Amino acid sequence: MVEWKKLEDVFEIRNGYTPSKNNPEYWENGTIPWFRMEDIRLNGGILSDSIQHITPESIKKSGLFPANTIIVATTATIGEHALVIVDSLANQQFTAMTRRKSLMQSVLPRFAYYYCFKLDEWCKANIRKGGFASVDMFGFKNFPFPILSIAEQQRIVGILDTFTASIDNLKEQIAQRRKQYEYYRDQLLDLEGKPGVEMKTLGDICEISRGVRVVKRDLGESGIIPVFQNSLLPLGYYARSNNNGNTFVIIGGAAGDIGYSEKPFWAADDCLCISGKEVLVDKFIYNFLIRDQHYLKSQVRKAGVPRLSRGVLDKLCIPVPSLQEQSRIVSILDTFEASIQNLEAQLKEREKQYEYYRNKLLTFE
Repeated sequence: MVEWKKLEDVFEIRNGYTPSKNNPEYWENGTIPWFRMEDIRLNGGILSDSIQHITPESIKKSGLFPANTIIVATTATIGEHALVIVDSLANQQFTAMTRRKSLMQSVLPRFAYYYCFKLDEWCKANIRKGGFASVDMFGFKNFPFPILSIAEQQRIVGILDTFTASIDNLKEQIAQRRKQYEYYRDQLLDLEGKPGVEMKTLGDICEISRGVRVVKRDLGESGIIPVFQNSLLPLGYYARSNNNGNTFVIIGGAAGDIGYSEKPFWAADDCLCISGKEVLVDKFIYNFLIRDQHYLKSQVRKAGVPRLSRGVLDKLCIPVPSLQEQSRIVSILDTFEASIQNLEAQLKEREKQYEYYRNKLLTFE
């Protein structure tokens, strides 16, 4: 049996705020968590601490948001929320929802957290039109919230917690595998000064060319060739390519991001395309530049349109071992990459399952 109540009848609803940045005593040596969207992006939907902290002097008379408050983004980046399990505050992007005292024993915090994914969907569909994106707060306060038996809430939370734990476990495995990959990549590519290894400039041993401007009228759903401009995600698709694969590309407009493709693609003029000559295995160069990506990012021109100069790549020195040794290194690193991709595929599938069951369990006829 489900009883429906208005959101404002289940939760006390308050706005977040930002203490004045001009007053140092509000911020220096702060110990009170103060949440922003960045906290959710970095640490997920159950939060126990924040990146930034404030001092007791910054707290208004209304006090802190008590532990087990849900913060919902109702301006700017709308459709995100978190359960905060410590006393805290949040910035003005968030609306805070704290269970009313009369319903403390009737609504489990984690059940409310999971049901707020439904609220997120509603928020994204009910944005006020105008200069600054914000949620229709009248409708927000009247959003229907289900009151179920505690036993049923516990059952739903138990199932969804199991999915969440599985997803978190996969994310941790991926993070650990990436650390292993980076460790072995750095060890394997530490070749300078070793017997049989020559140092060469990239310009001497690679074909480097800038891409060709995108003709937007040629972009269409009928094309099958991905077009890359200022991101490693395709801008669209062409019916033709200007690179035949086994080539990697550096996106200047995306601050030095590096991609590799074994299939044909079209590179726009924000891209630098690189392929090896007879002395190089393409994937070997790719792994070397991925290792030094932080350097390439530091060389991106900041003024105007961000773009990496071809001259930076021409002068970049890399170690060149024998083709046999390059192939051996690439094979080892490919094994790590394949393992990571397999875990990422598992994660994607588990997240789909979680969303399916979350929607099914939280839909009450």
